[in-house]
Amino acid sequence: MVVTSRTVEKPATAEEVARLLHEAAEAGHAVFPVGGGRATQMGDPASRDGIEIRTTALDRVLERSQADMVVSVEAGITLESLQAELGKGGQFLPLDPFNSPGHTIGGLLATGWTGPLRLRFGSPRDFLIGIRVALPDGRLATAGGRVVKNVSGYDLMKLHYGALGTMGVIVAASFKVFPKALHDASVEATHESMDQAWAAAEQALAMPMAPAALELFSTGRVLARFLGSPDATRRMVAELGWSEANGSVWTEHAKSAPSLWARIAAPRHQLRSVLDELQVDQQWWASPGTGIANWAISGSTDEVRSIRALATAAGGSLVLMAGPDDFRHDVGAWGTPPATLHLMRRLRYAFDPNQVINPGRFVV
Repeated sequence: MVVTSRTVEKPATAEEVARLLHEAAEAGHAVFPVGGGRATQMGDPASRDGIEIRTTALDRVLERSQADMVVSVEAGITLESLQAELGKGGQFLPLDPFNSPGHTIGGLLATGWTGPLRLRFGSPRDFLIGIRVALPDGRLATAGGRVVKNVSGYDLMKLHYGALGTMGVIVAASFKVFPKALHDASVEATHESMDQAWAAAEQALAMPMAPAALELFSTGRVLARFLGSPDATRRMVAELGWSEANGSVWTEHAKSAPSLWARIAAPRHQLRSVLDELQVDQQWWASPGTGIANWAISGSTDEVRSIRALATAAGGSLVLMAGPDDFRHDVGAWGTPPATLHLMRRLRYAFDPNQVINPGRFVV
């Protein structure tokens, strides 16, 4: 295999992915898995160039059981295609990541990206029930299964979730899916002061039926989404007293993707204290119920370091989601390494001893 600059391969099967990965490892080349290309600027800049393996040809629905509420798909299928297929049976996967559309399922699992619906449904690791990965030694490994009640063996699925492919290239996954709500209602309100906006967000979160998604913006806007029976959702909307919003507002919100972008995470009751330290002209949006905020950075590297220090002191983190190579190299995408770094390195070595996959991009 001859590599000149960034060679691109487009395998059509999981076996072909494993073969290409093994050949690259044997030749000492780096491999960069790419799905929809929506998160290519996440992480630190790569330490060397190599082969780009695009998984978009792996786009089949492998198995689907509407009665059992499970689905198995290849990793290159887009989230939109999967939702369309599940929608035929009145079901969906509760994923609404930012920088949409175009995410692949494998890419979402590798990056750990989520969206507003995380408030109600959690992250994909909570409804991921099976995974298949290609390893640098040419093997295909499987963890979990295609049924919900599968508890045998080690839970290796969670090792691959959010690991940026450093444990292996995800080629297929199985999920528990959810029924679409009988009623879907969105409401919004805009406040002159952030004190009022934060208070409104807490009011919505304290409703007898909590919203499935709630977003707060640096402009003072608060947006909530209720999913449930018609009577219950209408009652919550009436009690809250906000203005009705078109459901398409969430599709537009999912397109959010600043060119220089950080995700701030903190214990939910400490998130505001971190965001309050941002300059008043800085734009951000947050999910107060989950303790996650997204910051459209327009400040200096020093400000990013300062906010990261505050988030870390609060027990959280600041991760760069997108930005130029020089900015990511200067600030560092991940921040202070965790106390478990030595364990992460041992795991990385067990799966990818020569750091073939995404070298330099992840924490290890």
